Amino acid sequence: QVQLVESGGGLVQAGGSLRLSCAASGSFFSINAMGWYRQAPGNEREMVAHITSGGNTNYADSVKGRFTISRDNAKNTVYLQMNSLKPEDTAVYYCNADLTVVAGLSFLDAWGQGTLVTVSS
Repeated sequence: QVQLVESGGGLVQAGGSLRLSCAASGSFFSINAMGWYRQAPGNEREMVAHITSGGNTNYADSVKGRFTISRDNAKNTVYLQMNSLKPEDTAVYYCNADLTVVAGLSFLDAWGQGTLVTVSS
């Protein structure tokens, strides 16, 4: 069984910073891409940032220049450094991982439970 456990959410004032972490644990062969998504009340879940196993990154236009995604492959962990936060960044942030469970045979798209980020104006 695979688990993704997020941490680092909370309440911050506009202009502040937060760092989210997501650690993968359990039985799997490798982690391919990892990403962060968010969902605000009344909105659909949207991609925030994405990083491949080789370190290539992709960001939503709304967070470019403010957020940075990184990963530590030795720790099976992905991070999201969020700077210059805005009230519109308020949402539940979810970690996602594309995993190879059994090499060449079994794959899994795993999600964390979500962590709430609230940015006050």
